[in-house]
Amino acid sequence: MKQNLFLGVEAIGQAAIDGGISGVFAYPGTPSTEITEFIQDSPLATKKGIRSKWSANEKTAYEAALGMSYAGKRSIVCMKHVGLNVAADAFMNSAITGINGGLIIAVADDPSMHSSQNEQDSRYYGKFAMLPILEPSNQQEAYDMVRNGFALSEKTGVPVMVRITTRLAHSRAGVIREKELPQNTLNLPENSLQFVLLPAIARQKYKALLQKQEMFENEATSSEYNTLTINKESTYGVIACGIAYNYLQENHNKNCPFSVMKLTQYPLPLKMLREMEQYCDEILVLEEGYPIVEEAIKGIFSKSIKITGRLSGTLPRDGELNADLVAAALGKKTQYGANVPDWLVNRPPALCQGCGHQDMYRALNEVMTEYGQGRVFSDIGCYTLGALPPFKSIYSCVDMGASVTMAKGASDAGLFPAIAVIGDSTFTHSGITGLLDSVNDCSNVVVLISDNESVSMTGGQDSSALGKIESICIGIGVNPKHVRVVVPLMKNHEEMIKVLKKEIAYNGVSVVVFRRECIQAAARRHRKAKNKKT
Repeated sequence: MKQNLFLGVEAIGQAAIDGGISGVFAYPGTPSTEITEFIQDSPLATKKGIRSKWSANEKTAYEAALGMSYAGKRSIVCMKHVGLNVAADAFMNSAITGINGGLIIAVADDPSMHSSQNEQDSRYYGKFAMLPILEPSNQQEAYDMVRNGFALSEKTGVPVMVRITTRLAHSRAGVIREKELPQNTLNLPENSLQFVLLPAIARQKYKALLQKQEMFENEATSSEYNTLTINKESTYGVIACGIAYNYLQENHNKNCPFSVMKLTQYPLPLKMLREMEQYCDEILVLEEGYPIVEEAIKGIFSKSIKITGRLSGTLPRDGELNADLVAAALGKKTQYGANVPDWLVNRPPALCQGCGHQDMYRALNEVMTEYGQGRVFSDIGCYTLGALPPFKSIYSCVDMGASVTMAKGASDAGLFPAIAVIGDSTFTHSGITGLLDSVNDCSNVVVLISDNESVSMTGGQDSSALGKIESICIGIGVNPKHVRVVVPLMKNHEEMIKVLKKEIAYNGVSVVVFRRECIQAAARRHRKAKNKKT
């Protein structure tokens, strides 16, 4: 069959289409964004009528996907690892409600924090929820696991997590597609109370989830994705999880001189582990992320078996794995180039030339010279680069929406002025509730919404806030006289300063919207218009 050269995220998108989904739900977040974009751009998905617009945040995305499952249709919900924090309430409870139509959660973790605040391991969430987890080792497995994962979800009656990491998401390999499956027909749950988590019902549903754990383990044991190769000539063994199996193969492609377990479906297949235990005195665990497997088998295996990995220091506790780190852990010689000279430093990231955030920060910095540093709280987005030179304007970036609530808390503590900087998409993602708290508490805060009319940091996707910001702010109680809109351009510098000073002087909640189209989005729009003419 014909091979397709797919990124890992593209393989997942194609697999979802071929697996019979009726909808994809997501909020943009690197390295998961392109799953949804692939489906949005797919003529086949359009022909099939697959729903693919962006959601306001990961929680709304997850709940909508669960609603499509309730109606009997298959759905996939996509997010990065920190997005799962936002969706955690729905995610955890969906393990108890179960599903109707197949539901897959595609979560992309970001070891080494290439574009994230942390490098948390989503496998812990899957274990916490007691759900099956699939962790592909390559792009073909990513395709196969997702396409077939809907059937696994419907067979087990629960959502299934597919966990990938940055390198698999953004590297290419040949992928062979399978036959397209039809979409499910509309079919409501047989049990009308399945999705009603009143305590009396939830207690029974939770017991049912506990009873399914043996089935999940049996599925992992019989899975074609988990393999165990015993080498009776050696007492050494390696457990390679997900993409770490690739790094092992790079060092020992054939005739591995020790026993190897390829682990890509969870929960842990205990029967396979017990078999491995019989032949090994020492086991190295290779896993991308936290030492979840290493910790688990320490409590399973005999204390006489030496377990090494990230916990033992054999591998670094933080950051991505690679073939060289695995080679060193296996005791092989590794070669490295010359050290980077001390005088050669990384080029720091910077805001694009012509970006409206720059003009906002210039005006904000001038106004804040009167008050001193440490009074501007910010958020997740391109504008977070305002923490770096040459602006050094902001002093926090914790999680989506935290700028507004942190400014409120600081104001409640007596800090003046307390200013929040948040983007348009982040505002509708999770900033609205903080603004509502500020209004209800009559907090003395100034909220600056830097509106570039798109989700620019992840590629310019449509923002849920487009054309709605002022009405949202007024609708939740901000005084209309203190919802101001300015255009961040150098020619408007004095006007921006005047507006900022006036709103800082106001004792209450103020919102100043700095609105100008993202410079990159504008360039793309102009190129598209030019291409149409030619």
